[in-house]
Amino acid sequence: MKLPLGFRYASAYAGIRKIEKDDIALIVPDQPANAAAVFTTNMVQAAPVRRARKNLIEMGKVGAVLVNAGNANCATRTGERVVQLSCAAVAKALKLAQKELVFPASTGVIGVELNPKLLTNAVPKLVQELSPENFEAVASAIMTTDTCMKVASEEVPFKDGTIRVAGMTKGSGMIHPNMATTLAFVMTDAVVSPKTLREILKAGTERSFNSLTVDGDMSTNDTLLLMASGASQVKPMLKEKQVLAEVVAWVLESLAEQIAADGEGARKLIVIRTVGFNTCEDARRVARAVANSPLVKTAIAGSDPNWGRILSAAGYAGVQFDPSDIDVELQKTVVCNSGLAAEYDEPELKKKLDEKEVRIRIINKKNGKGEARFFTCDLTEGYIQINGSYRT
Repeated sequence: MKLPLGFRYASAYAGIRKIEKDDIALIVPDQPANAAAVFTTNMVQAAPVRRARKNLIEMGKVGAVLVNAGNANCATRTGERVVQLSCAAVAKALKLAQKELVFPASTGVIGVELNPKLLTNAVPKLVQELSPENFEAVASAIMTTDTCMKVASEEVPFKDGTIRVAGMTKGSGMIHPNMATTLAFVMTDAVVSPKTLREILKAGTERSFNSLTVDGDMSTNDTLLLMASGASQVKPMLKEKQVLAEVVAWVLESLAEQIAADGEGARKLIVIRTVGFNTCEDARRVARAVANSPLVKTAIAGSDPNWGRILSAAGYAGVQFDPSDIDVELQKTVVCNSGLAAEYDEPELKKKLDEKEVRIRIINKKNGKGEARFFTCDLTEGYIQINGSYRT
């Protein structure tokens, strides 16, 4: 991976998890980095979400990211105290001017008290282990029910030099749009203002984490952070800012797609495209409805080309359209033509639906300019097995 300059990483086992696996991590820019973030819209929000939002608004920069897995630090009596003590410990160890420069994030079980000493006692070791080489160690440490690490990176040459963008994320359950993942951290070494970062992140999030669903459940801890260290000393020109925005969006889309592919119990990634609708928002609504449909997801799990479920889900998305204008494709095979059954080789299509990636395309033949793409996964018995015993 081509990692951005100006960041160091560390992970350790703090004793939060029941099994001995790294469960706490630090991401530290060499100098406090300009930053932008988006958070869960759930009315129930974890203490680190509330504190991270407040700190970022107050400071506009991030001097360190402290993240733990295994406990969400949400809906507890001591949540804010845990955040305050752990942020203060990090700020002191790193000699940061203010503890508000520390950006906290947590993931794990909701409603279980978290002993702050587990975090604060691990800080010295984390600081000692900080290195640019530990990027993937942090990506692994933040995993919960994930079956694999999720990372992505891009590199692009500009007039004044090369800039790099890299990101990590975790998540395979409680994934639902606006915004949707448990935790994600994206870094660049470009010189970018907080205002531009906010614009870049907003656009990229719409194409990625807000176009992602696994199970329709939104977490209390969802956090997506974008930081710019400026260590490359490359300040993108006006047109180059557009390129940087696209590169960040590519990284975010890759991370979102990896989450969908690793959905709890999932065997297949599902990519849904909707085209020809009046507006992009209409297209997104239709794609979201299909992506969230348990009947569609179970049909794909069983390699059943049951296009009627797709058409039905599109119909209750709250978007006005004439069913006779709708075509549906599965794996590039037309299964529904103008709202009616099309002729196709069902045994051959069932074989194609056995593949690990399934593509659904819904075409409105009114040829509007609205289009969207959504990521999701199939729904299997594995999802029930994982979530039926999540706390144990």
